Amino acid sequence: MTPDRSAGLAESARALADGELTSQALVERALARIEATQGSLNAFRIVRAEAALAEAEAADEELAAGMRKPLLGVPVAVKDDMDVAGEPTAFGCQGEFPPVAEDGEAVRRLRAAGAVIIGKTNTCEFGQWPFTEGPAFGATRNPWSPEHTPGGSSGGSAAAVAAGLVPAALGSDGAGSVRIPASWTHLIGIKPQRGRISTWPRGESFQGITVNGTLARTVADAALLLDAASGNHELDPHRPPAVNASEAVGRDPGRLRIALALKPPFTAVPARLQPEVRAQVVQLAEKLSDLGHTVVEADPPYGQIGLTFVPRATAGIAERVRETPFPALLDRRTREAARLGELLGGAPLRAARRAEAALQRRIGVFFETYDAILAPTTAAPPPRIGALLHLNGFATDRAMIAACPYAWPWNVLGWPGVNVPAGFVAGGLPVGAQLLGPANSEPLLVCLAAQLEAELRWHEAWPQPVASDSPAA
Repeated sequence: MTPDRSAGLAESARALADGELTSQALVERALARIEATQGSLNAFRIVRAEAALAEAEAADEELAAGMRKPLLGVPVAVKDDMDVAGEPTAFGCQGEFPPVAEDGEAVRRLRAAGAVIIGKTNTCEFGQWPFTEGPAFGATRNPWSPEHTPGGSSGGSAAAVAAGLVPAALGSDGAGSVRIPASWTHLIGIKPQRGRISTWPRGESFQGITVNGTLARTVADAALLLDAASGNHELDPHRPPAVNASEAVGRDPGRLRIALALKPPFTAVPARLQPEVRAQVVQLAEKLSDLGHTVVEADPPYGQIGLTFVPRATAGIAERVRETPFPALLDRRTREAARLGELLGGAPLRAARRAEAALQRRIGVFFETYDAILAPTTAAPPPRIGALLHLNGFATDRAMIAACPYAWPWNVLGWPGVNVPAGFVAGGLPVGAQLLGPANSEPLLVCLAAQLEAELRWHEAWPQPVASDSPAA
């Protein structure tokens, strides 16, 4: 590892607890890395330099007094759809937003674990697209290839972690928005069970399809951040039984039955798995077989699951648009989606919500035969910066479905999924695969991902440093 890149989350926490360095030094290094790359990668919407240094000073005092917390003094980033007290929550939109009064529940829990919140990362407008660009902040770039997007909508968090600006970050996932950028930046991305990490002050985000998740370079770091951020506000509607993801790292998963699911779920327009991505996912399946697991090609009975996704997603956008102080500044595609959401927000939305239980039962039967699913995270490698930015709504939807048809069904179901790196394709572009499980299966998926990581050592690969004078827009 080169000296200008961060150590991992667990290693940083250990070094701080052992007195090998101070939180102030760790935060100063992170701030220097962010400043050096903001003009090139453009990962952050807000950098909390002064506040983070003050938090680091307080953490050092606690460390010196012998206090121990899981993340005490470690800098982490959060996505700009999460409330951080004293900062605006613009969620990718243009305009000057007022600072919020209180931390969201996930941020509150990170602080309780001792983390220093170093900043808020860029995301596309209301997290709708698998790219992180827009007039509000320019373009966030992929550390592995600055001409390409890191994905979205948690692209800022993914770029920050992949480049070593911070050891880990929170993102959110409503149709793959943690898993897609994780796959395109060679990271672990955990989309947990709905309710595992609170989305409060919204009890349900985007009608329950969006959850908060973690991005990190290793399974252990992603699991540690998941455990630190997990928990609920007293008014949360979804309160799954507690799990300990960190304890699953390094545990022997036993011999599992794994379905290799290569067929895209039903989509309104065609989607095709690109051969170079397929080859990498199949290679990962072969590695699982080598590890003693039984891997069989089989696809879950998705049926017409897509018909239940659209009303929930667009109704969620309509809710956000009704709340925004600057509706005239919104992307035309956002306004179009909101209009559709208003139309679908009555009986179609209620029907979509009712269908969830039946879908869970039907797809749950698949897990009577298989313990987990291995599927592509995306059908294609990351597109170039600007490729989707100026398309109309229909063309954007077609491009999204063509590139990213695999992730969203698990948002409808509310179940866990973990992106793992699957290797690189032409041009050195990363691609990923997702391990998918039934309700509350994070420990199994984390255990399996860690077993793969121990064999493939994907976290040892780093992107080349990005020149600080590259354009961000």
